[in-house]
Amino acid sequence: MSDSIEKIKCLIIGSGPAGYTAAIYASRANMEPVLYQGEQPGGQLTTTNDVENFPGYPDGITGPEMMIQLQKQAERFGTDVRHGWVTKVDFSGDIHKVWINDEKEIHASTVIISTGASAKYLGLPSEQKYLKLGGGVSACAVCDGFFYRNQEVVIVGAGDSACEEAHYLSKLCKKVTMLVRRDEFRASKIMAERVKKTKNIEILYNTETEEVLGDGQVVTGVRVFNNQTDEKFDIPATGFFVAIGHKPNTDIFKGQIDLDETGYIINAEPGTSKTNVEGVFVSGDAADHVYRQAITAAGTGCMAALDAERYLAAKDADFEVATSTYN
Repeated sequence: MSDSIEKIKCLIIGSGPAGYTAAIYASRANMEPVLYQGEQPGGQLTTTNDVENFPGYPDGITGPEMMIQLQKQAERFGTDVRHGWVTKVDFSGDIHKVWINDEKEIHASTVIISTGASAKYLGLPSEQKYLKLGGGVSACAVCDGFFYRNQEVVIVGAGDSACEEAHYLSKLCKKVTMLVRRDEFRASKIMAERVKKTKNIEILYNTETEEVLGDGQVVTGVRVFNNQTDEKFDIPATGFFVAIGHKPNTDIFKGQIDLDETGYIINAEPGTSKTNVEGVFVSGDAADHVYRQAITAAGTGCMAALDAERYLAAKDADFEVATSTYN
């Protein structure tokens, strides 16, 4: 074994609410965690201007500020927070092997995966502009719908998640215009019917987005076109919601741990953070395709750290028993 290989008790991959919460619990349990932040330090919340639904912040907080505070809290208890990202893993043997930036090799007794999931966007320059400005583009109605009370918004999507988000927005907004690219929903019949029966939701079939309109700071409308007639028109709106799915950031784990058909990590035992590989645990949106909230991610980060601690304790106990029996 090369001297350059680093051996650690607990490696945490990812730095969103799940990763930092896992780090806080792991460090307080003397597991000496090492956390690699990944390509987007702080995760998706760093692109969120205002977080008002996380307990403990009565006046709200910005996403980047929350991530800075979580990092400081993890570091206060001894977490070694590092820049860099995992590019390769090998979980085939008793040793969990991980490579950082295709160079550094780490052997970890436990691994906590907190790589999250990335929202899919249309990729329009105007969409990305207002997303970065925090001026009216969002991929989470539950997170941001509150800011559009009594306003008119547009949502793109045709699946179950899009229907759920449109229905959620309809309870807050004056009007919700739903853009469906085809002439029918992809959603289940019951979800589609719920949207169709909601009075303040207008559904535009065969309709796609050409441009998100704004004043340079915030969204003011959406330019759309009918993909059958090529007719173009503008829809006044202060919010533009994209609900076309998420992609879990789990590609490097393919063939190493069990994933579902869409790439989400499968929990080996319901109610735990365990994967099918002993000593490898998952937290946050890398496994959660239902809730996708900062608070639920943080909760599973706690679970993962506790599960990892129990795993290490059991391994130590087995070692002590084996040693005493041998002697």
